[in-house]
Amino acid sequence: MNTFKTSWDKKELAAYILLYCANANYQEDPEEIELIRSKVDKADYKAIRKEFEADNDYQSIQKIEAAVDRLGYSKKEINVLISEMKTLFLSDGHYDETEKMLFLGLKKILKIS
Repeated sequence: MNTFKTSWDKKELAAYILLYCANANYQEDPEEIELIRSKVDKADYKAIRKEFEADNDYQSIQKIEAAVDRLGYSKKEINVLISEMKTLFLSDGHYDETEKMLFLGLKKILKIS
């Protein structure tokens, strides 16, 4: 049985979500990676990236949902995270349909807590 519990703190969850967003169109741009790396220290980035690369889409969504629920984000914190996602999507100068759909889905997940 798989468990989707994590021990992430809010910064690590933000980095994981932003990595997920950066991979929406299967192409990470340098601007996106730079933004993600600015959110956590180097060791945490490496650990989050390693975990992200080992997860499939279903596991990623389940982990994000579980962590958002566990961490008890305030409305203000959720809005900041949504703003960071939007900034990431726009950082490379392209905002395609895949990214828009992922953004809408993640906004729904973030509003569950």
